[in-house]
Order: sequence, then C-alpha cells, then structure tokens
Amino acid sequence: MIIIFDLNGTIATDGVIKDSTKEKIKELCKNHQIFILSADTFGTLKDIERELGVKGIKIDKEKFKSEKIAKNEILKEIREKCKNEKIVAFGNGANDELLLKNADLGICVLGDEGAWTKTLLNADIVVKDIDDGLDLILKEKRLKATMRD
Repeated sequence: MIIIFDLNGTIATDGVIKDSTKEKIKELCKNHQIFILSADTFGTLKDIERELGVKGIKIDKEKFKSEKIAKNEILKEIREKCKNEKIVAFGNGANDELLLKNADLGICVLGDEGAWTKTLLNADIVVKDIDDGLDLILKEKRLKATMRD
C-alpha cells in the first residue's frame, strides 16, 4: 500500500508534527511506501523527509496553476509507477479535494485547522485528528469496522 499525506493542516500544525504522529508514521514506513506532499510553507519538508524516512514532494503549483491540480497529477504519476498498489491519501484543505476523491481510500483529517467542506465530502472516511487516521491503518480491524457494510 502507498500512503500519501498532505503536510500542513493534516500531519503538522504550523509546520510541526507531534511526536506521537512521527512514531506512527515511522511504524507505517516499515510496510508501506510513504509520500508527503507540501508547498513547504514553513521550509520543513526536507528535515521531515530525513527524520521520518519518507519521500517528500514539493508542490509545483506554478506548473499546474493550482495546488489542487498539482496534487492530483502527482497522485496520477504515483499510480502509473505503482500500478498494482492501493493508494490511501490523507488531507484536509481545499487543495486536497481531488487527491482524496481519486485515491483508493481518501481520509479527511479535521485536526486543528478544520477541513474544507468539499474535501470532507469527497473523502471516504473522516477522522478527528491524524493519529486516529494513522491508527486506522496500523490497527486494520478499526478500518474494517469503519468500512463494514
């Protein structure tokens, strides 16, 4: 499985990731390929990439005219390279709307910043904070219970 995270507002608040979130992401790295997408507003993406052992991708909104479209194009590129992998995406902002809509599983994180309504409506699951979302992946019975028909 591939997991794509938005950085600010989703896994970080004001550019800072909680220690509990860092530990959960490190645990996920053992079995999953992790990408963090960011405009790098706080200039922390490279440090986070090194610390967590994930692949950070800086959003080039100039190339695509908007971050929303840029993130969706990155999702398409990852899907093309990893055809047989399921993709889970986490986000909260307006620029995450298409990412969550087009991932195999889109998880909207309310967090400290709240969530853009259209992003929330395009998600498959909504969680109150990132650690709850990460636990859905780490403790798969929770995810199964949430998605049970």
